[in-house]
Amino acid sequence: MSTPRTSRRAAETWPKPAGTRHSACRFCDALHVSEPVEEGLAARCTRCGTMLYQNRPASLARATAFGIAALTAMVLAHFFPFLIMDAAGMRSKLTLVGAARALIDQDSPLLGVSVILFTIVTPLVLAGGLVYVCLPLHFGRSAPGAVSVAKWMYRSEPWNMVEVFMLGVIVSLLKLIKVADVEFGAGFWSFGMLMLFMAAAVAGIDREELWDRMEIARGGQTAGPAR
Repeated sequence: MSTPRTSRRAAETWPKPAGTRHSACRFCDALHVSEPVEEGLAARCTRCGTMLYQNRPASLARATAFGIAALTAMVLAHFFPFLIMDAAGMRSKLTLVGAARALIDQDSPLLGVSVILFTIVTPLVLAGGLVYVCLPLHFGRSAPGAVSVAKWMYRSEPWNMVEVFMLGVIVSLLKLIKVADVEFGAGFWSFGMLMLFMAAAVAGIDREELWDRMEIARGGQTAGPAR
């Protein structure tokens, strides 16, 4: 067991629970004593150099802000037209929910359900979970059931396929523009913003700080407002 390497002298920038804490390297399984690091720096494995955890600047505030922005973009993306197509004198507007419903009606229920799951349910769980967990922690408090919500939030993270769906849409558009006039609706641009906001929200928080703050808040210790 060893102490992780940092670039400069460690300085506590978020409250740590009482007692010795440990972090295992996810690459080589080396066990390290978790020590606080300065804002903007990262603790790395002494054996292989893999990053163990990072003290991201204003992580809770950034995760909360981008999470709220992602939820707002999600509402716009699902209530405004995604694509507007003109073909053979007919004009049609397509929404994400409408596309999923059309796939189900056209004997592709698995594909339709997948669109709903990966573009609505999973991003909602991830972005909503971030806001629900991080916003109270920003003021040194823990929301009811925050631990369970955080677990579901991290379980849903690998299934957040907003980027994959957007790539599929772009590939499909290359074929559609040959047979119809295609116009991007407000839902399309909102979905693009959702993709960026989700990436920024997930990148804004480090699990080490999140779990430390939740443990302190649940234990009734004084954590103070987060920066």
